[in-house]
Amino acid sequence: MTARSCLAIVLAAGEGTRMRSAKAKVLHEVAGRSLLAHVLGAVAKAGVTSAAVVIGPGQDEVAAEAKRILADAATFTQHERRGTAHAVLAARSALEKPADDILIVYGDTPLIRPETLSRLRAPLAQGAALVVLGFRPSDPTGYGRLIMDGNELLAIREEADASESEKKIGLCNAGIMAFAGDSALAILEKIGNANSKHEFYLTDAVEIARDMKLRAVTAEVEEDDVRGINTKAQLAEAEAVAQKRLRDAALAAGVTLIAPETVFLCADTKFGKDVVVEPYVVFGEKVTVDDGAVIRSFSHLAGAHVGKGAIVGPFARLRPGADLGEGAHIGNFVEIKAAVIEAGAKANHLAYIGDAFVGANANVGAGTITCNYDGIDKHPTKIGKGAFIGSNSALVAPVEIGDGAYIGSGSVITENVPADALALGRGRQVVKEGWASRLRGLKRLGKKKA
Repeated sequence: MTARSCLAIVLAAGEGTRMRSAKAKVLHEVAGRSLLAHVLGAVAKAGVTSAAVVIGPGQDEVAAEAKRILADAATFTQHERRGTAHAVLAARSALEKPADDILIVYGDTPLIRPETLSRLRAPLAQGAALVVLGFRPSDPTGYGRLIMDGNELLAIREEADASESEKKIGLCNAGIMAFAGDSALAILEKIGNANSKHEFYLTDAVEIARDMKLRAVTAEVEEDDVRGINTKAQLAEAEAVAQKRLRDAALAAGVTLIAPETVFLCADTKFGKDVVVEPYVVFGEKVTVDDGAVIRSFSHLAGAHVGKGAIVGPFARLRPGADLGEGAHIGNFVEIKAAVIEAGAKANHLAYIGDAFVGANANVGAGTITCNYDGIDKHPTKIGKGAFIGSNSALVAPVEIGDGAYIGSGSVITENVPADALALGRGRQVVKEGWASRLRGLKRLGKKKA
């Protein structure tokens, strides 16, 4: 059977006004990814063959985000806010192109899943002209009710227009719809603005379809799938749901989360087998943790790769470009940025390693820093295999420490160090016998005179 073509129209024109933010609503983030990115990701995985994103005037950043996620997505501008059907028709040129199915989704519903969108499309293949996504909220107040006759959808009744018996209906409109491509434009063009706000509502599509002797049905999903975001409180609620999903998926894949509710994951976090994550760890974007690694408490990782059997933390920070080899150890209060730490190398406490390469089995002592920034440019530091960097050393880049070399504690290293050499960069120690006793004596004498 030939796969059905599908156009998805994503309505993303909302502003951030109710979010108390200058940022467009759909650019706020859940699990490290914008609301729009979540929706477009679900759309792509649901078998959509083309996508159109409807934005508001001046929302160039929203258009850029759409292109970042789906490079071939078309963008259209809704210049006037005149309702959801009006927004869909802003993408008329996309609607006029042939497609078997047309999905209408919203850019502020980040919890929508690809399987939900696939379920929404399924009745179209069986002859339905319109499918409306429905859900049963714990409190249906404020939602439009889906008026059913058996399996047929008769109408969507807004609460303000609903009778008392209709208000008791628990099945509510999620707003997300799927149209058969051969009748979608005809239905949308018949939606008028005969309402108090003179707006064009997608909800009218149901009765229009029935007047055209076309079949309208519903697909029912859980409330979490269709949570819309309008406030920061709702954003936090969606974050909680997303985190629960991500943690459950990690646990199901064999990751040990000692206190799951304290671990925060990103939508793209990747784990290998037998990974252990201790309490209070935060994963930012683009983190991969290989088999058998341990991430200890209060660590923060972003843009990092943790190799097989490596240990990170507690209280460690891995910034973008951190790449830990097999069995590497990064301990408490160590920060790694844009640096390769090869297999078996260690920086167990109180160090900063940036724009650097640390060879296999090297040891970086406490208080060591790579001085990688001169105020204008970044410079690299290379530490060879098996090198030993004594505590409280400053390696002033660009500089290379040879394989097996030793750096004396407290050194400031400004020149390259050959392999197997010892480098010292500190002032000579001076010892004055009896000086402390004489100082105390003078102080006591001074007090007596006073």
